[in-house]
Amino acid sequence: MKTLPITLSLLTALLYCTSSWAAQDHSEFIEGPFSKGSDVTTQCIECHEDHAADFMKSSHWTWELEQTLSGRTVKRGKKNTINNFCVAISSNEPRCTSCHAGYGWKDNNFDFSDMTKVDCLICHDTTGTYVKDPAGAGEVSSKVNLERVAKNVGTPVRDNCGTCHFYGGGGDGVKHGDLDSSMAYPDKRTDVHMDVDGNDFPCQECHTTKEHQITGNAMGVSPGGDNPIGCNNCHDSAPHEKQKLNDHGQAIACQTCHIPEFAKNEPTKMNWDWSTAGSSREQTVDEYGKHSYMKKKGDFVWAKNVTPQYAWYNGKADAYMAGDKMQADSVTKLTYPLGDINDLHAKITPFKVHTGKQIYDKKLNIFITPKVFGKGGYWKTFDWDEAARLGMEQNPNMVDKGIKYSGEYGFAATEMWWPINHMVSPKEDALKCKDCHSQQGRLDWQALGYDGDPMKVKGGQKHTK
Repeated sequence: MKTLPITLSLLTALLYCTSSWAAQDHSEFIEGPFSKGSDVTTQCIECHEDHAADFMKSSHWTWELEQTLSGRTVKRGKKNTINNFCVAISSNEPRCTSCHAGYGWKDNNFDFSDMTKVDCLICHDTTGTYVKDPAGAGEVSSKVNLERVAKNVGTPVRDNCGTCHFYGGGGDGVKHGDLDSSMAYPDKRTDVHMDVDGNDFPCQECHTTKEHQITGNAMGVSPGGDNPIGCNNCHDSAPHEKQKLNDHGQAIACQTCHIPEFAKNEPTKMNWDWSTAGSSREQTVDEYGKHSYMKKKGDFVWAKNVTPQYAWYNGKADAYMAGDKMQADSVTKLTYPLGDINDLHAKITPFKVHTGKQIYDKKLNIFITPKVFGKGGYWKTFDWDEAARLGMEQNPNMVDKGIKYSGEYGFAATEMWWPINHMVSPKEDALKCKDCHSQQGRLDWQALGYDGDPMKVKGGQKHTK
C-alpha cells in the first residue's frame, strides 16, 4: 500500500482538528446534572485549576486595573467607574454584574478569591444556549441545560465575547457605537476584518490572549491602561501606493479614514438624560423602535450611521474618579483622550461621544452614585433623595474616603469619549479628500488646533513628526 506523505500544512490541520475536538468533547469528563454554574466550575478546576488562577488575575475577573491618571496611581475599572449610562455598579450589583464572568456578585461582600465562582462557560460555551439571569448577579438562567453546555465547550467565538460587549450599558449597541449584535456575523460593509464571507476574524485575532490575559482596554473604564493593539500590528506603516496618503498617516489614525461612520446596522445611544426621569409623561418610542422616554430612566437619543467626533489622541486618556470635584455649570468629561496638535505621539482619532445629565451633590460638588436597582432603588421608589443616600452609603469608594451624601442633589451635564476601532469599512468606502478638505468637511480644524484647513490656509499651523 502506498503511503501518502504528511506535509507540514496537513500535519498542522490534523493537529488543529485534534486539539479542537479535545477542547469541545468533554462528555467523558463531565458528570451532571448541575443545579448552578459554580457546580460546573468545581469540576472544571479539577483539571484546569491553573487556568482559573490565571483568569482571576485578569480585569475580566477583578473589574479593575492599576493605572495612572493625572499623576495619581489608582485602581479603576467597571467596579468603581462613574459613567453616564447606568452611573455606577456599587449598590446595583445584581443587575450590573450579570455581565461579570463570575457567579454571585450580589454586593460588596463578593469573594474574589473563591475559584468556584469563576464562570468558565460564558467564554467557552459552543452551544449558543448559555444565558445569564439579567438581574441575577451573574448566575445562570434556570432554563439553561448546564450539563449539555459543559460537555460542549471550546475556543471562544465572537458570540461569546459579544454576550457582554455587544450589550454593555444595558442593551444592544448602547455603550459602544462600534460593537453591537450585527458584529456577530457581519458582512463586508459592516466590518472587513470580521466579514463572515471574507476574513472572518475572531476577536482574538487582534485581542491576543496569553494565560487568560486579554490584550486591550476600554478607554471608558481603563483610560490609563496600556493598549498594545493597533493597525500596525498587521499592516505596514506605509500601506498606500500614494505617498501623500502615507504622509497623512503621521498625524491621522487609520480609523479616521477607514471608519467613516459607526452604528451601521443597529442604533447606538448618544444621550441619556436622567433629570427627566420620574415624570408622568407617557413612554415613547423613536423611529428605530427604541425607547426615547422611560419613567425609570428619563430621555434617550439614539442614532444610526453616526459620523464620529474627532480629537487628538496619544493612546492615553484621563477620567473623573469617584469623589473628584466637579462644576455643575460646565460639562464634566468623565473620560477623554489626551493629546494635542503639538504632541508628536498624538493622531486625529474618531470617537463616539456619549452625553448625559446625571445626579450630583449640590453641596459637595461631586457626582453621586445612586442606587437605582433593588430594594429602595430609584426604579422602585422614584425618590432621588433616597436613591442618593443608599447609593452613597453602599459605595465602598465613597465610604473609604469619608464622603457622605449632603442631602441636596441636582443634575449636571457630562460626556464620555469612546474610541472607534471596529466596523472598519472596505477600502473603497474610506474617506476621500473632499470629506475633510471642503466647506462641508467633517473636521473642525480650529478645534483641532489649526488656523484653518491646512490645505488652504497658507502658513497654517501644522502637525509634523
